[in-house]
Amino acid sequence: MIKILLDPQIFNNQTFGGISRQYTEIYKHLDQNEDVLVQCPIFYTDNIYYKESELFSDTYQQNHDFKIRYSQIFRNYRPKKLKKKSLKETVDQLKSKTSEVFIPTYYDPYFLDALGQTPFVLTVYDMIHELFPKYFAGDKFTASSKKLLLEKATKIIAISQNTKDDILRIYPHIAASKIEIVYLASSIKLDDTSPPNLPENYLLFVGHRSLYKNFNFFIQAVAPILTDCPDLVVLCAGGNQFSEEESQLIEELGIKKQVVQQDFEDAQLALYYKNAKCFIFPSEYEGFGLPVLEAMISECPVVLPHHSSFPEVAGEAGVYFELNNAEDLRKKIYGLLEDPESRRHYIDKGLKQATKFSWKKTALGYLNACKQAIQQSS
Repeated sequence: MIKILLDPQIFNNQTFGGISRQYTEIYKHLDQNEDVLVQCPIFYTDNIYYKESELFSDTYQQNHDFKIRYSQIFRNYRPKKLKKKSLKETVDQLKSKTSEVFIPTYYDPYFLDALGQTPFVLTVYDMIHELFPKYFAGDKFTASSKKLLLEKATKIIAISQNTKDDILRIYPHIAASKIEIVYLASSIKLDDTSPPNLPENYLLFVGHRSLYKNFNFFIQAVAPILTDCPDLVVLCAGGNQFSEEESQLIEELGIKKQVVQQDFEDAQLALYYKNAKCFIFPSEYEGFGLPVLEAMISECPVVLPHHSSFPEVAGEAGVYFELNNAEDLRKKIYGLLEDPESRRHYIDKGLKQATKFSWKKTALGYLNACKQAIQQSS
């Protein structure tokens, strides 16, 4: 039996988010393997994915959750204390050498002094802090900690070939042989039991809009399409309400009545994709680009730049435009709006492409990397 210690830092830090969802799914699949024992010391977490999974079954965790939820005294200080206790327990388990391999879930190197000879498998989600430092001027931690862990890791998992290439380009002293590519998957499911209030005719933008997500370029590029098609709306799902700068830009473009932001329940997201004319993902960079996979699963054509990790995820199902080329983006969107057969063609290609990704494959990739790390350290 392989004994894996999974650290709890991402479940401490995220209430929701792609990385914590990823580890919840991997943990669930590995937990079903009778030849694998995964331990993750969690005394308390606010993370919705973990708490909704069958993993949240420890009575100790549930008792603390109950006390914090219903006691003002516990709610004020107990969660922070319990999260620290989770990290301390992780360090104690590493020192006791009861696990064969360790998986950190983010870049805090708090565990290094306790590792001893225990190998660890580091996941690198992207190299955006290194490639776009102008967007992270206030973050003095992530890039330096990531570099330290890259150098010390027994094995490294990159979530795309593009991410692996970026690691090797930025840090050529890292051995390419210790980097394995393990693609992510999606947990999105169509649930029409509580349908959201959606426009009749809309283009879809999902998630955060700031920095490298390239929203300002996108909205300026599609403004002429909205002017030509008065019944067409841009729906921004999630990402919080428009900032003052965004609202001003939308007002100046004369499309205020055709640009809508609304939040969604997690179970509703597939319907946002399915009912859209297309999903546009103009991001300057992504380590994987999970929304691309979500859209394909949900029968929504994807319009995206032909760069970064996107061709790996979308394959032949992507409707590609040249990055930051507004005219090319408009051309591709018009093509889908005016040709229903073309739209259906890309939907079908997307469904086929999406079958290449599954959490079972992802979990197997992690397990193989763990086995290699153990073997190299023996």
